[in-house]
Amino acid sequence: MKMSRAQVGVGTSGGQSGKRVVIKFGTNLVTLKSGGLDESTLSELVRQLACRRLAGDDVILVSSGAVGAGAGILEGSGRLSELGRRRNLRSRQAAAAIGQVELVAVYRRLFGKYGVDIAQALISRNDLNNRTGYLNVRNTLDRLLRWQVVPVVNENDVVGAEDLEGVLYGDNDRLSAMLANALDADLLVLLGETGGLYTADPELRSDAVLIPMVEELTPEIVSYAGGPSDDRGSGGMRSKLEAAEVAMMSGIDMVIANGYETGVLERIMSDEPIGTRFVSSDIPRTGRKRWLLTGSTEARGGIIVDAGAVSALARGVSLLPVGVTDVVGDFERGDIVSVNSPTGDKVAYGIVNYDACDVIAVAGLKSGQMRDILDHDYGTEIIHRDNLAMS
Repeated sequence: MKMSRAQVGVGTSGGQSGKRVVIKFGTNLVTLKSGGLDESTLSELVRQLACRRLAGDDVILVSSGAVGAGAGILEGSGRLSELGRRRNLRSRQAAAAIGQVELVAVYRRLFGKYGVDIAQALISRNDLNNRTGYLNVRNTLDRLLRWQVVPVVNENDVVGAEDLEGVLYGDNDRLSAMLANALDADLLVLLGETGGLYTADPELRSDAVLIPMVEELTPEIVSYAGGPSDDRGSGGMRSKLEAAEVAMMSGIDMVIANGYETGVLERIMSDEPIGTRFVSSDIPRTGRKRWLLTGSTEARGGIIVDAGAVSALARGVSLLPVGVTDVVGDFERGDIVSVNSPTGDKVAYGIVNYDACDVIAVAGLKSGQMRDILDHDYGTEIIHRDNLAMS
């Protein structure tokens, strides 16, 4: 039986309606240590999400837990030993394929109690790094939100080996930030077992102090991050700070909080201080510039420029070969790369017009000399100003 708006407490949280929020559930929050899904925890969190959806907010759920759900199904079959937690990638991908069915079925049943429809979206890294894929994801999820459907998103683990190895997205943290960027979200919320960013691991240090607000990702703040605390999740505070970097540069606040806190989502949406809030800049960005800023975690390489080029870029000009001194990595034409100052600071991100080998070949030259060095011509700019976003 569907519950009424009054029964789920719609409008009682005190938060403003009409917000667009991306919420990520971490692996340890949604799965049991013994394997399988923690439906008791999920039931309460879904109630809060349904409340926000029915109150008029756009809600996008990024949920980990497919591998754990698959492990629960495989328990007792004799095949679970092959999973090996982090050690057997192929088995973990197969378990994710099995568990994804269960995960979505549980969400469909729990959201269905409140008359809220859901849609499944499996997204891989390249879907969002590629400009066309980025726009396709944005347009599809935006249409679902217009239809008042809650997208349930997960990385496509069957093809996205990077996530399972904890190398790129890191337990959906960065995926959540890139989705928030693509969808012009007002807020990104990362829920797990941790109550926020602490000065040290609170499970190991009794003197660890919660940091309630972060306005800049200073070296000191970054030094507080660690890796995964166990073998169930592939994230950790480091991946959450990388997500915060994307969100903050995109003009999106981000909150890290303990998902077991009573009414955690309702309290966050009501702007109650809880966990750690990362405060974004107020700089307005166009959709294209926002996408380019995902290079903060997704850049394929970098270009080192001199001080004169740094000043010129700040004035809104294109990056020319005369200002280039070196390259970092082996990027290709069309990749997003970082633009680095002589001291190593990342001052911008942009789509590069030439391969790394071409860029280093013309480094320091005037634009008119490029045709004497290269046997192809993609323009006189290494990065055109229309394809450049200052960080």
